[in-house]
Amino acid sequence: MNLGDQSDLFEVPDDVAYLNCAYMSPQLRSVREIGEAAVGRKSRPWEITPDDFFEGAEELRARFARLVGGDADGVAIIPSVSYGIAIAAANLPVREGQEILVLQDQFSSNVYAWRELAARRRAKLVTVARPEDHDWTRAVQEKIGRETAIVAVPNCHWTDGSLLDLARIGPAAREAGAALVVDAIQSLGAHPFDVGEVRPDFLVASSYKWLLGPYSIGFAYVGEGYREGEPLEHNWINRRGSEDFSRLVNYEDAFHPGARRYDVGERSNFALLPMAAEALRQILEWGVESISETIGALTDSIEEKAKERGMEAIPKERRVRHMIGLKLGTEAPSDLAARLAAQNVFVSVRGESVRVSPHLYNTEADTERLFLTLDATRPSSRAV
Repeated sequence: MNLGDQSDLFEVPDDVAYLNCAYMSPQLRSVREIGEAAVGRKSRPWEITPDDFFEGAEELRARFARLVGGDADGVAIIPSVSYGIAIAAANLPVREGQEILVLQDQFSSNVYAWRELAARRRAKLVTVARPEDHDWTRAVQEKIGRETAIVAVPNCHWTDGSLLDLARIGPAAREAGAALVVDAIQSLGAHPFDVGEVRPDFLVASSYKWLLGPYSIGFAYVGEGYREGEPLEHNWINRRGSEDFSRLVNYEDAFHPGARRYDVGERSNFALLPMAAEALRQILEWGVESISETIGALTDSIEEKAKERGMEAIPKERRVRHMIGLKLGTEAPSDLAARLAAQNVFVSVRGESVRVSPHLYNTEADTERLFLTLDATRPSSRAV
């Protein structure tokens, strides 16, 4: 279902064409209002009860589980993608000589931990080269072999939205006996994902992009085989019986069930958790399929407009619906993003791509404005 223009739920001014959700989403109006009210709670600490340390986290956990089609016991509340990747790296077995697969130009938060792990275990970090036909799925499958220990990939490439079909990559990894770690920060909330279909060992995402939430809150979904692993830190709230503040001096070895052992310390953030929960509520109300379809109408239009101008664009069949990369070639000015921003048109330049990432606050008028502004920056458009 096409959801149409939802800009009234956001606070993007009419004179701003913000096509940059992959950088950071605007806050929903309702999320801002909840956040402002939540900040005030710390001024009245006598009203914050022991139950408040747990109830908000469990509500948020349940909503994220619903979003990915999993169970709440599989969800850990984390501060960032790098934290979630570190949990995975600390718990996945890798032997000397085995391989960890990543993509060429993969985002660094999903590379550094694997470089360090490979060096420590004397394993090999194998980079899957960018395919000329944008078929990352085939390229990754061809690299998975008997020595593959971990396949650490995103759902789409962060520079241009080119798609990885994880429902096909997952079985290939399992057949090789490899773990699958998914960085879903550039897809969850705008691209359908089902943990029952993909079966990742670890799935991580932050809230502040397509999940429309605040900065410094994220999620890890942990497969059943790794829910009794080693957390990065040992804090009081992850231990069984921690709801009873009067008994915290009775140290407890057992954790709360499931992936809760991986929760970051001070996870009960009384300002950020309600904001993230409200954002998830709105996403679930819209439905991710409908979000994807609605944004997809805009990216399809962007692809058509780009081709009319002789620009290369990641084709529809090779990308997610909510993001598209445009290749402008060597004629593009090095300060292109800044020139567009000066005209209140916001996109990102990532690698060799102009990354355009609209959302439900955008309309066809924003895409028209993007290309009018792009046209003005191209040498062929200037008078001689």
